[in-house]
Amino acid sequence: MGDLVKVVVDAMGGDFAPEEPVKGAVDAVRENAEIYVCLVGKEELIRRELEKYTYPKERVEIVPASEVIETGEPPVKAIQAKKDSSLVVGLTMVRKGQADAIVSSGSTGAVLVGGQAIVRKIKGVERAPLAPLIPTERGVSLLIDCGASVDARPSHLSQFAVMGSIYMEYVMGVKNPKVALVNIGAEEEKGNELVKGTFPLLKANKNINFIGNIEARDIPAGKADVIVTEAFVGNVILKMYEGVGAVLIRKVKEGMLNSLRSKIGALLVKPALKKTLKGFDVSEYGGAPLLGLRGLVVKTHGSSRAVEFKNSILQCIQFKEQDLSGKIQEHLAAEEKVEGEN
Repeated sequence: MGDLVKVVVDAMGGDFAPEEPVKGAVDAVRENAEIYVCLVGKEELIRRELEKYTYPKERVEIVPASEVIETGEPPVKAIQAKKDSSLVVGLTMVRKGQADAIVSSGSTGAVLVGGQAIVRKIKGVERAPLAPLIPTERGVSLLIDCGASVDARPSHLSQFAVMGSIYMEYVMGVKNPKVALVNIGAEEEKGNELVKGTFPLLKANKNINFIGNIEARDIPAGKADVIVTEAFVGNVILKMYEGVGAVLIRKVKEGMLNSLRSKIGALLVKPALKKTLKGFDVSEYGGAPLLGLRGLVVKTHGSSRAVEFKNSILQCIQFKEQDLSGKIQEHLAAEEKVEGEN
C-alpha cells in the first residue's frame, strides 16, 4: 500500500451525506488503482451505503467518528468542541501523515478553520486561499481566492499569485502561466485600494508572468491562467459562473428538443455537443484545494454529488505526485532568502 495515494473522505459532510461521498469514493477506487480511501464518519451509516456496491474492498477503509459538524455551527467553536467529528478526525489524519489528503463538502468555515488550525500553514504563508479550477474557452483557469480570505491585504494577493502559478505549472502543466488581477478596467490606475495596492507588487514580482488587470467578462475567454482576487469577489465570480453555466446547459438541451426538426438535429450533433457541455460542467474539475497548508485539504461544494467527490479524490493523485505543498514551501523559502540578502 506504500505507493497508493491515501485520501480521507469526510463521509458526513455536505447536503447529501453519506450517500454521495460514499458513492464518489467507490467510483474513484473502481476507476483508478492508485487510490486508497478512508471514509470517516458514522460507521453503521457508511457500511450500509457501501453494501450497495461492488468494489475493491482492500482499498476502502472505514474510520469511525461519532460527531458531525453542521453547516450552521460557528466554525471555531465546532472545531474545538467536536474532536470526534468526521472533519476533525480526517484533518488530524492528514496532519499526522496518516493520509495524503482530505476531501470534504462540509461547512466551508469549518474546513477553512480546521485546515489552518489542525493541518497548519506552511511557514511564510500569510493566508491559505481556496483555488478552484473554472472552465474557459481555452481549457481551465485557476480562480484564487474564492472564499477563504475576505479581508485580504495586497501582500496576501501577491502570495496567491505565486501559489496559483506553482499550481498551474506543476499540477496542470501550463508553462509560464499568465497571471491577471481582477479589476473593473484594464488600466493600472483603476480599482479599489486593495487592487491598487496589489498591482505594483505583482508587476514587480519576477517569479510570475503578470499580464495586468482582467475584467470579469474576459475570464471565460481564458485570457489568463491564474485569476487573482480576494475571497468576496472571487466567490461572487464563481457562483455567477456556475449559475450562468447551468442555465445555458439547460437552455441548450431544451432548445434541441422543442421540435421534431431540432430533435433530429440533436441526434446528429449529440456526441460533439455532449463533449462541449461536459467541458463547462464545474463538477468535472473536482474541488478547490486550500493552498499553502502543510497537507492537502480539498473543499467541494456543499451540494456535491458523487461525480464531484470522485473527481476531487482523483485529482489528489496529481497533487501528491507533484508535491504541491513542498514546492510552495521551497519557493517561499527561496524568496525569503533573497529578501534577506537584499
